[in-house]
Amino acid sequence: MDPGNDTGISEFYLLGFSEELELQPLVFGLFLSMYLITVFGNLLIILAVSSDPHLHTPMYFFLTNLSFVDICFTSTTIPKMLQNIQTQSKVITYARCLTQMYFFILFTGLDIFLLTVMAYDRFVAICHPLRYTVIMNPWLCALLVLVSWVVSALYSLIQTSMVLGLSFCTEVEIPHFFCELNQMIQLACSDTFLTNMVMYFAVMLLACGPFLGILYSYSRIVSSIHRIASAQGKYKAFSTCASHLSVVSLFYCTGLGVYLSSAATQSSHSSAVASVIYTVVTPMLNPFIYSLRNRDIKEALGKVLLRETSYKK
Repeated sequence: MDPGNDTGISEFYLLGFSEELELQPLVFGLFLSMYLITVFGNLLIILAVSSDPHLHTPMYFFLTNLSFVDICFTSTTIPKMLQNIQTQSKVITYARCLTQMYFFILFTGLDIFLLTVMAYDRFVAICHPLRYTVIMNPWLCALLVLVSWVVSALYSLIQTSMVLGLSFCTEVEIPHFFCELNQMIQLACSDTFLTNMVMYFAVMLLACGPFLGILYSYSRIVSSIHRIASAQGKYKAFSTCASHLSVVSLFYCTGLGVYLSSAATQSSHSSAVASVIYTVVTPMLNPFIYSLRNRDIKEALGKVLLRETSYKK
């Protein structure tokens, strides 16, 4: 059947990683394991922070929000991919594809904004320690999270609305394991110039603005740490933001690597494989980074596990 323009298309086909049947159980097991580790690890962070009154501070408030967003982030794409492998079906409806794309963009934006807010929190804690509790009051923390949700939701709505105005071919195969915005635009049969301009402008604004904010926060943090006289004081100040700096580096480096590699190779399959790093691996590693590099989290997790063990006895 020859493809043709069709604004009433009802289905897309997610090609995934490999069409070889013998590899499907391996792919299924690998992604199911990573998904379960991601959900379990982030739930442990949320449980540890919520159960320990000593961790009811702005830094851990933002961390629990980040953990919740990471669970939602992976839940947007992985369960559908696992279902497709299990049922040997690559079909995703048009409505579900747009819904998946909307929530994927939403939670990506939230990840970026929350990492920026956490950088600001560390900036205030290290550069203005005496005013920290006054500046980072509960009202401001709640407002920062609310603004992150609102801006991310509006950004996602704009991007999804632009795709709604496109016409697609009657046979549409997405060379990815989820409905990714750039892939959707490339597969459209109608003119995509305006959609591409809006997408690139919005992505640059969303990615560069928060990233510059993070760079500014850490430049001020480094400057303040250099002014600390004792080596022990410098280590203590740096250790409070080491976990966050590790997560920021992992998120931005992998995300940038995905887009640079896809632009260099022009291979949709390579882009799909590279996307796994920041869509699955990064949310999975975040709990390990925060728990292994943070004594307070380790102590809270130990109390939770000890309490669960005593209940069983």
